[in-house]
Amino acid sequence: MTSAQPRPVGPRFEGWLTGIDSICYGGDYNPEQWPEEVWEQDVTLMHEAGVNLVSIAIFSWALLEPREGEFDFAWLDRLVTLLHSHGIRIDLATPTASPPAWFFHTYPEARVVTREGTVLGFGSRGMASPSSPAYRAAALRITEQLADRYGSHPALALWHVHNEYGAPVSEDYSPASAAAFREWLRARYSSLDGLNAAWGTRFWGQVYGEWEHVGVPAATPSVANPAQCLDFARFTNDSLLACFMAERDAIHARSQVPVTTNFMAAECPSTDLFAWGREVDVVSNDHYLTAADPRAEVGLALAADLTRSVAGGKPWLLLEHSPSGVNWQPRNVAKRPGEMARSAFSHVGRGADAVMFFQWRASRSGAEKFHGAMLPHAGTSSRVWREVVALGADLAAASELRGSRVTSDVALLWDQESLWAQGLEWHPSVDVNARERINTFYDRFWRDGVAVDFAHPAQDLSGYKLVVAPASYLLTAESAANVTRFVEGGGVLLVSFFSGIVDENDAVHEGGFLAPLRRALGVTVEEFLPLREGKTLQVTLDGGDVAPGLSGVLTGSVWADDLTLAGATVVGTYLDGPAPGAPAITRNTLGSGSGWYVSTQLDVDALARILAPVYADAGLAPSGLPEELEVMRRVGVDADYVLAINHSGGDLRVDGPVLAGSAAGVTDLLTVAAVVGSVTVPAGGVRVLRIPHPAS
Repeated sequence: MTSAQPRPVGPRFEGWLTGIDSICYGGDYNPEQWPEEVWEQDVTLMHEAGVNLVSIAIFSWALLEPREGEFDFAWLDRLVTLLHSHGIRIDLATPTASPPAWFFHTYPEARVVTREGTVLGFGSRGMASPSSPAYRAAALRITEQLADRYGSHPALALWHVHNEYGAPVSEDYSPASAAAFREWLRARYSSLDGLNAAWGTRFWGQVYGEWEHVGVPAATPSVANPAQCLDFARFTNDSLLACFMAERDAIHARSQVPVTTNFMAAECPSTDLFAWGREVDVVSNDHYLTAADPRAEVGLALAADLTRSVAGGKPWLLLEHSPSGVNWQPRNVAKRPGEMARSAFSHVGRGADAVMFFQWRASRSGAEKFHGAMLPHAGTSSRVWREVVALGADLAAASELRGSRVTSDVALLWDQESLWAQGLEWHPSVDVNARERINTFYDRFWRDGVAVDFAHPAQDLSGYKLVVAPASYLLTAESAANVTRFVEGGGVLLVSFFSGIVDENDAVHEGGFLAPLRRALGVTVEEFLPLREGKTLQVTLDGGDVAPGLSGVLTGSVWADDLTLAGATVVGTYLDGPAPGAPAITRNTLGSGSGWYVSTQLDVDALARILAPVYADAGLAPSGLPEELEVMRRVGVDADYVLAINHSGGDLRVDGPVLAGSAAGVTDLLTVAAVVGSVTVPAGGVRVLRIPHPAS
């Protein structure tokens, strides 16, 4: 059972947040950590910074329900009244990500158990077992109390259920989880015969004769059954999602305000984002730059594009990122001057209509006291505060782009079930990593200035010119047929190695490796030929008539395939390695489209050589702009908006096709300056250009 085709998000909510007529700006506000006389200072400073939305009560369960069944909302009433009186809208959380000490004392069986059998205790953040009946009942009770009390409050703009589902702990191997897993399996397979067939239990004598013998894939003497592990990942996702849906439904019954929960797109592998995107009213995400990555802006862009794709192209909310350093990373590297604005506008350029932070005021105590904050320990005399105020003003100046959309001609396939399956043990090479391939292909498109969506392989792909499968290890027959129809109908498909290998049960497809994509690609894989550690190989290119200009030699690593042609044309041949003289890169024609296959691991520079003829096939081209210049376009009703971010140390210029679409009237929303012919983006700077649509 794979994720269904994504549909427009939200079971009932189609608009934007009520009471907010500009880009949302603010962050997590935790005033319970401070004396109430500080609250008045906070709201005054929020006005100075341009804050219009704050998230509250995310970790406040112990204060709201100090003892089981006893509730204290007096302090929250005062906070809500204060914020409302100052015109600051509220994103009210259900605090169910952090149950109180009394809960774990009363219900010790609700604690999460690791795969190795360790029972996790209280004293950190993170939820109880999502399968625990006691947790579900307690979470629903506090949610209903909050929704009854605040569901129609005029300050309320958004409900925020839980916090970052699946982080920091996702899988639970407790007895409660084992019992729930069995029920989940009964619903999925109906019978033990169905389960045994799906899991291939005749291998290693794992056949089950009684349901009570079926357990969670806890630590085993050797490798656990991979199909069982895959199903447990699905079950974990479904258990977390059921918790969210129970709280959401309780809120929907009591409030007309939209409901969200904050994802961690690309960083929280226990959640199937496309499945979750169909259940929230508004999609939102948290993102933290990876300090160890010198080009962390690319990872930010990937997460933002993935979030927008999960939202079905609709505007979405960035609910958390950091004004500066990130406490929980190995090195709490501070953002440099201007980096806060660059990060914020990269999210906006990729569809976010909200820029929020963790958190408003830096905490003096606790595990995140060294985390960046809008109001840092250094106070209002700090550089960070000055940049916070400046960013608020810039976002307000750019607010007319709110509601506009990002459009893309290229889709990268993303299927969380395939990522789960490829992450299992005992595959042909430990050097093959699905995220590495996705990240590398995405980085190439980022450098080329080509806008990218992410798409599930089962969804309608007909709106794209080019679809890329960097890592589609698990590909169902239905999804493969969908991708094949895309090619047959005139699309261009590019597939990387170790794709189309197994079905939904992690069983090799009948017909062998790559079998479900044989018609689209015109090749079969007879044998995997992974390389020894650190070894490389050479591929000579000869595009001939099908890819004119494709020539030279590329270096591959990690992997090779023993390919057999089934209609495709060879455009790259192994010079050496385990299959010298054999096909390495191919192009196939099917209907009015084409399918390309790359059977070795190419780095981001080598991919540029391959993508040149692929772009030509699809009628696309790189932007031609400097790689350090990140340019995004949002399309509105009356105008397009081009956001340009300079990640280099020198000034860069935007001109030519980027500004096409209007003979006159281009303006920079941040400087209110007219733009004629070109615009210079200063080193480390941002420009937001309004390009009016030509008069009809």
